[in-house]
Amino acid sequence: MIQRFVRRSVRWLGLSCAGFVAVLCFGCSSKHTVQPHVDGPFPKKLSDWRLFAATSPALQPNVGVVPYDLNTPLFSDYASKYRFVWMPPGTSAQYRDDGAFEFPVGTILVKTFAFPVDGRAAERLVETRLLVHTQSEWKPLSYIWNDAQTEASLETVPDPVKIKFNSASGKHHVFTYIIPNANECHECHDNQKVLLPIGPKARNLNKDFTYATGSENQLEHWARVGYLRGLPASASRPRTAKWDDPVSGTLDDRARAYLDSNCAHCHQPGGQAGYTGVDFRSAQRETARQGLCKPPNSAGAMGALRFDLVPGHPGDSILIYRLESVAPKVSMPALSRDVVHEEGVQLLREWIAALPGNCPALR
Repeated sequence: MIQRFVRRSVRWLGLSCAGFVAVLCFGCSSKHTVQPHVDGPFPKKLSDWRLFAATSPALQPNVGVVPYDLNTPLFSDYASKYRFVWMPPGTSAQYRDDGAFEFPVGTILVKTFAFPVDGRAAERLVETRLLVHTQSEWKPLSYIWNDAQTEASLETVPDPVKIKFNSASGKHHVFTYIIPNANECHECHDNQKVLLPIGPKARNLNKDFTYATGSENQLEHWARVGYLRGLPASASRPRTAKWDDPVSGTLDDRARAYLDSNCAHCHQPGGQAGYTGVDFRSAQRETARQGLCKPPNSAGAMGALRFDLVPGHPGDSILIYRLESVAPKVSMPALSRDVVHEEGVQLLREWIAALPGNCPALR
């Protein structure tokens, strides 16, 4: 998807004169210089950060703004997501085998959410989230795109957005897309009450990406351009499976990768749902801590279901029940999902069906 989005960025001939001017103006004052802000007040307009040289017909990053992708990303209502990172000149992130890298002050992590527009090749940009490493903490900022797709404005409590499109499978989707507010960002990103990045971990970034200069492993690219130090030999780098690619790993590998990206930010020690005792990090191998035969201890109407995971019986597992729900206080993840990820649920159904063992009756 990202490669297709990048290829569209060179299709200039179909632009109207007005559109061409709008594209140039987004980055016209920037030339090639990102304008970082390590303290508030933060810019009201996304263009003031000068992260993009152009935004139509695709996002074109400014000099030093590096695109990246994840092996298994968080599902967000079938949205396309375009990720970028920028660090101040002369600085770099410190490599870590587990957890997000240690990024320098001034780092900007950028993630833009877009949805298809029926009948057109273009996509509709909905929001761009920035995670900014200020002098004292990571600061989440949400910029909402205007209808003309020429600018995005900073909003603390964004309004819901009506979304309508046909997916690649031909299914018609109509729903209200809820953009988390500034406080809700902490629910996913906080660990031990400290807001941290989630996605840019070694196991997620360890994959090839097609850059303008050609295909290259992302970790090696970051190291080559000076954005990463301490990178070990390739054989020592962890790599998570791609949830939808059987070649990338076993059913167990792919299911764990999905849970790691979609659930583990809360379901791990120190996370928002750490109190449940369920740990969905891919490195966690204790079956008891993955919810097998474990009664729930969180709120929500679960009907007659008694265990988080029931080996061999996905329909009796609370995990599946919550992933297939869109009801408040029942659906999981609790944020950033307004529709059911049917393909992801199917993967987890197959995984649970293949798990060995039996759950004893509650006493």
